[in-house]
Amino acid sequence: MSLSRRQFLQLIGTAAAATALPACTLMRSGSPDFERLYEQPAYGDLTLLHLTDCHAQLNPVYFREPNINIGVGPMKNRVPHLVGEPFLRHFDIPAHTRDAYAFTYLEFVKAARTYGRLGGFAHIATLANYLRSQRPRGTLFLDGGDTWQGSPTALWTRGQDMVDAQKLLGIDLMTGHWDFTYGAERIEQIINNDFKEHHIEFIAQNITDNTWGNLVFTPYVIRELNHIPVAIIGQAFPYTPIANPRYFTPDWQFGINERHMQKMVDKARASGAQVVVVLSHNGMDVDLKMASRVTGIDFILGGHTHDAVPAPSLVRNPAGRTFVINSGSHGKFLGVLDIKMSRRRVTGHRFSLLPVFSEVIPADQRMSEHIKRVRAPYRERLDEHLATTGDLLYRRGNFNGTFDQVIVDAMMAVQDAPIAFSPGFRWGTSLLPGSSIRMEDLMNQTAITYPTATITTYTGHQMKNVMEDIADNLFNKNPYYQQGGDMVRTGGLTYTMDPGRDIGHRISDLRLANGKPVRPNAKYKVAGWASVHKTPPGRPIWEVVADYLRHHRTVDIKAAYIPALKGISGNDGYEPI
Repeated sequence: MSLSRRQFLQLIGTAAAATALPACTLMRSGSPDFERLYEQPAYGDLTLLHLTDCHAQLNPVYFREPNINIGVGPMKNRVPHLVGEPFLRHFDIPAHTRDAYAFTYLEFVKAARTYGRLGGFAHIATLANYLRSQRPRGTLFLDGGDTWQGSPTALWTRGQDMVDAQKLLGIDLMTGHWDFTYGAERIEQIINNDFKEHHIEFIAQNITDNTWGNLVFTPYVIRELNHIPVAIIGQAFPYTPIANPRYFTPDWQFGINERHMQKMVDKARASGAQVVVVLSHNGMDVDLKMASRVTGIDFILGGHTHDAVPAPSLVRNPAGRTFVINSGSHGKFLGVLDIKMSRRRVTGHRFSLLPVFSEVIPADQRMSEHIKRVRAPYRERLDEHLATTGDLLYRRGNFNGTFDQVIVDAMMAVQDAPIAFSPGFRWGTSLLPGSSIRMEDLMNQTAITYPTATITTYTGHQMKNVMEDIADNLFNKNPYYQQGGDMVRTGGLTYTMDPGRDIGHRISDLRLANGKPVRPNAKYKVAGWASVHKTPPGRPIWEVVADYLRHHRTVDIKAAYIPALKGISGNDGYEPI
């Protein structure tokens, strides 16, 4: 039985009072702020909710969007490669507003202290239930993956805290990426038990077994909403065995598999699907190219590159058009896609990417109880105070973040290495100046299943080749050769970068911290972590960084190291700070 809006607001008001929220939240929960910000009257005939790349953040977070997200070639100055002021202008978002805070890095600290944290599964649950209450004809809730990895409790429970949260949230379908780093056996265990019991489908048309080439997962499903057959096709991250260790899924083959995607679209249409949607973890640039080449897709709901895009991108192809949507990361946003039908085809849509302001949305009681319960055994470890930050700590950006700077500084100091490499992961929460850096905060940057800190000897030539290869993953003009992620973070090493050039020619003028040029044949001791190759057991990176933080007690990172950049004049994906 569906609830009226008034009944729902009464219900969430009761839930807010029952969950012991902070006083400021209690005053605002269920208030006109909630109605004003989240009133989304139903439109059309069916609705899809979209959540992606939450990276196991059960609680509300601060997450600073990038000031550097450079587009090259045909993607220069195009969505999603807009930051700051160009982003606001393109989407007609007023400066100094809630939305400007949610979608950009501008005035981040001031705005964060004004508007508070975003996300949190208890708040997402309330918002999702509210939207469902306005749409009695039914919705599907799609999870784009990177759900089971990114926090210490997810690591310690092997993703079970997030799986149980998905069940409470009412997820219907999911695809994946970092989720695979728990290994094939664990993935199959979740799908065959938790997901089967709660009728959640894990879908991927682009993963086959190495022996016979058979599909490992269901490629697509057709669900009926309001008597309308809707096909959802899964597209897992194509480069999982390259970006992450292959030994986690040794018997599975991944790829973009464009031709097979076309076959699945055609098959779904032939089976009666009137709406075809791809639930993708390609990354937005890859989604845009796929939309231009594969016909018959109405919408791509994408993730992986953490792009929070307020409006769909229209892509025309030889047989029609496809709308490409990306819905941000870390639980900050919930995508709402309403679809209108006429004569068995899509004739209209309305999309809203809703920032989840946790101080406005009351917490769902059942989800709050789950979060409290799952965290209770680890409370002491999570809350260990390591140091205090004097400045904003963040990760996201093409070249570096201040939390990444802390990590490379720690590796060089604790591992006694003159150079450090740290992977350009796009996940990891932000900390405001004056905050305690707790073990949970550190592990929100480092919680992976292959965390061993390493020492490796590289020649100068090898270092340059590694950096060139990573740069090509990020800046290749052909999106199908991009693997997502950001540039490797460097400590004790400076360089010049020209993103617009080709592989082998982007990196130049490598120098040591003392200004001396890196010599091609000289050997250098380099600290690192997160090797995709099997390494002997060793200290996890969070222990290395924790030692550093405990010793220093206060962290002052005014700015992260950014290489000298060439060829980026007039690029709206770059705003220096």
